[in-house]
Amino acid sequence: MTIQIINGPNLNLLGVREKSIYGDSSFETYLEEIRKRYTNITINYYQSNVEGEIINKLHEVGFSIDGIVMNAGAYTHTSVAIADAIAAIKTPVIEVHISNVYKREEFRHKSLLAASCKGVIAGFGMDSYRLAIENLVNG
Repeated sequence: MTIQIINGPNLNLLGVREKSIYGDSSFETYLEEIRKRYTNITINYYQSNVEGEIINKLHEVGFSIDGIVMNAGAYTHTSVAIADAIAAIKTPVIEVHISNVYKREEFRHKSLLAASCKGVIAGFGMDSYRLAIENLVNG
């Protein structure tokens, strides 16, 4: 089984930015832990701050792997183009968020991506990614 994790804008700053919201661990540190936990799964990782590059990655992997775990960051609330890319591919996508977006600013309460995703997991810190992987593994 192969799963692609895609992180969007500003998630390269995890462990540095807004620690009260996102924690003090880098995503790379968490990725090492999750790969050790799921040794029988290939977990690929991609991060970009650029909307078009995220769309290109969805197109690249969206017909050949088993699942995508995506934290599109702020693009969740603004990108019709990413929503269209998710709708166009066959690989299931699970939208994840580290924070509980419903406890934050009103504009974060609307996801343009959710309708095209298998599901949404939010508010469990980095563990949101593991929960999404568990769902993809267990169907």
